[in-house]
Amino acid sequence: MRTSTALAAASILASSVSAQNYLGFNSGATFPDQSAKFKKDFKAEFETAQNLKNAPGNFNAVRLYTNVQAYAKDDPIEAFEAAIETNTKLLLGIWTSGTTSIDNDLNALKKAVNKWGTKFTDLVIGISIGSEDLYRTSETGIINKAGVGNGPKEIVAFINDYKKAFSGTALGAVPIGHVDTWDVWVNGTNKPVIDAVDWVGVDEYPYYENGKGNTIKNSGYLFDRAFDATVAAVGGKPVWVTETGWPSSGPKWDLAETGVDNAKYYWQEVGCRKLFNKVPTFWYNLRDSNPANKQQFAITKDLNTTPLFDLTCPTTFDTPTTTAAAPGSSNTSVSPNGGSSSGSGSGTGTQGGTSNGSGAGGAASPSSSSAAAPGMVASQSAGSVFALVAALFAALL
Repeated sequence: MRTSTALAAASILASSVSAQNYLGFNSGATFPDQSAKFKKDFKAEFETAQNLKNAPGNFNAVRLYTNVQAYAKDDPIEAFEAAIETNTKLLLGIWTSGTTSIDNDLNALKKAVNKWGTKFTDLVIGISIGSEDLYRTSETGIINKAGVGNGPKEIVAFINDYKKAFSGTALGAVPIGHVDTWDVWVNGTNKPVIDAVDWVGVDEYPYYENGKGNTIKNSGYLFDRAFDATVAAVGGKPVWVTETGWPSSGPKWDLAETGVDNAKYYWQEVGCRKLFNKVPTFWYNLRDSNPANKQQFAITKDLNTTPLFDLTCPTTFDTPTTTAAAPGSSNTSVSPNGGSSSGSGSGTGTQGGTSNGSGAGGAASPSSSSAAAPGMVASQSAGSVFALVAALFAALL
């Protein structure tokens, strides 16, 4: 009876996770100059997001990288109170790179629950235990000097720490995920993390896809193939797109060029065609907060509700539904510094588990799909699934 009840509960949770769609942006704990954001700053972001002119839906959700207020030990991030005042849904984040403890994040959440109760917990739609940690510890992440991450064993341990801390509470019923780059998810060595989560978050930036014909016109092809490879790898777990976007200004990256027109095209071909109101999506970004990025991804200037480009979704698109090879793409291997995604979400974790999650990382740590291939070793129980993924993965190179 216990087994059947647990399975039924798991089925209900999985159904709930996959049935919901959310629209939002990412929000770091600090500004580009590393100064802290406070309630008024988060509130301004959330109000702008909900009032964007010609938006193809209600952008009333936000993804956070940490639960700790910038430069505090374990005080709740002031984004929580701003979310309560604006009725903004919260995808929480716990920073797990470069640390052996998440106690500060857990303490901040406990304080938030004690202070706001259901006003807070009713807004929480999910929690990500970690962001791009597995990429940072991968061969490619090391080559790209992506910073200190954590391995699958550590991520699973942190997930268990969270479950233990909030067992039997409202936050204990929140769907748990982990966010990482798409090439991490198709690497069989990371399957323990897939098994441990309720949903999978993927950060994917065709802009950073070196050696694959990463022009703006190919962006829809490149996104689709990475997204489909992720879906095939995660064994039916819901996939949330936690970061994606195209920079409106900044330097060129291989064949990819920045520009407002290109940012608009990507919004239409990837956002409108593939994601909005279909897949839980957290666009990168409403405004920039990443000091490491030479490219600017913000779709607004000074949080103006009239964006840099028209957000209206067209009725026809250039990208077909097939995932056939993108025109101009190459089957040759990618250079070590070539990227499959930007690693735009980051922070500065400490051994105490504190993070000044600022969305830092960005172009400084793009991930390369080619270097991940040697680690694609499927477990015996998932051999057929990962064989399919391996085929898809090989086709991407």
